Amino acid sequence: MNQSTNSRSSLLIAGITIIAALGGFLFGFDSGVINGTVEGLQSAFHSSSVGTGFSVASLLLGCAAGAFFAGRLADNFGRKTVMIIAAVLFIITAWGTGISQTTSEFVLARIAAGLAIGAVSILAPAYISEIAPADLRGMLTSLQQVAIIVGLFMSFVSNYLIAGAAGSATATFWIGFPAWRWMFWMELIPAIIFFVGLLFIPESPRYYMVSDQRDEAMDVLTRLYGIETARNKIRDIKKSIERYSSKPRLSDLWDFTRSRVKPIVWVGLGLAIFQQLVGINVIFYYGSVLWQAVGFTENVSLLSNVINGGVSIVAVLIALVLIDRIGRKPLLWIGSAGMTISLAVMTYAFSTATMTSSGLNLSGTMGMVALVAANVYVAFFNGTWGPVMWVMLGEMFPNQIRGSGLAVSGLGQWIANFGVTMTFPVFLAGIGLEGAYSIYAGFALISLIFVLYMVPETKGRELEDMDLLWEPDLQET
Repeated sequence: MNQSTNSRSSLLIAGITIIAALGGFLFGFDSGVINGTVEGLQSAFHSSSVGTGFSVASLLLGCAAGAFFAGRLADNFGRKTVMIIAAVLFIITAWGTGISQTTSEFVLARIAAGLAIGAVSILAPAYISEIAPADLRGMLTSLQQVAIIVGLFMSFVSNYLIAGAAGSATATFWIGFPAWRWMFWMELIPAIIFFVGLLFIPESPRYYMVSDQRDEAMDVLTRLYGIETARNKIRDIKKSIERYSSKPRLSDLWDFTRSRVKPIVWVGLGLAIFQQLVGINVIFYYGSVLWQAVGFTENVSLLSNVINGGVSIVAVLIALVLIDRIGRKPLLWIGSAGMTISLAVMTYAFSTATMTSSGLNLSGTMGMVALVAANVYVAFFNGTWGPVMWVMLGEMFPNQIRGSGLAVSGLGQWIANFGVTMTFPVFLAGIGLEGAYSIYAGFALISLIFVLYMVPETKGRELEDMDLLWEPDLQET
């Protein structure tokens, strides 16, 4: 390709990546918006701590189902098609959650929203991986995490501004509706933009090849890379697909020769589950509740969420620069070590809290220690495990089993997310903050061992060579 063609191709790939990553923005916004609405939900639906926990965590049930079925549906109907369906669901449920009049209506809308989040959570990074060049794949796929964090940040900013303008999350805002309902309705804007944008991007060339649409794959790859590179990639994709005797199916995850689940599946599940067991979404879903529990006002608590979001954006931008330079594995173990230490500090700080008539209370010094440790923890997560897990899931599975591998890993990730989110209010009322955070610190330490001994490096490898990473004795045909 000449320089002009290279420039056009680079701009096209960047534009496609940004549109796909809008799914991550909605993932983050929809996940984080609940943070500022918990008090409104309790007031409107008169729910207990367990009921509130389920209202918050109900989204994650839909996420688990959405991730699992989206992976399989994407193999049959295409990545783009399933993402368009998810965009429609985002629009419907953004309105539905805000208009809900009962707990059951709200939970139903949140589960439906979860289907959309689960779908884009695995398909957006997979799609980006399938259109990105190998030397930039880590950085481009990491834009998914940037978008998630920006979405979280914007939901925190939106909640903070709406609550501030109304007076509180439960106060009446525009046209007679309480502020917490408008917090949900703000999502309609990015959801509509995502839907329109998807109409203009191409389908994944790897999907076209797996579904025997070689001409369409050639057309997309030519637009992305030029005719010569496209021909080479078509050859390599075809060769990787020919290692299997059938179209993609869930049973491809089973090694019939050795009568066992393929090792790559356990690594994918481990990455997906440990990312949640370290407790990151407790801060994102319950941040305002957490800080109010130790003495901060609602306004300061919501502002602390904004600070967390800002720290997250800076951290993930650093990861964006490093991931294709130092690799995936070093970032993961650095993140595990950093999270273990910062979570241990938070545990100690919370253990010094005293009980007063208004609830837990931290001294000024320990309150600041907990707040700083929380931001350090968020920085380590979003500079490492946050983006790297999604990058690896999007790239580590060979073409034939990418949909099925993502389905199973995504299911595990969201079930773990549900478990952590559902149990936190119970922990808060039972073993307390120090007990909950000691558990998360323990899982962070275990994740460090997992990375060191189980996770391979995928930096710089072509997607068509991933199966050779897991089965080095596999001979090229």
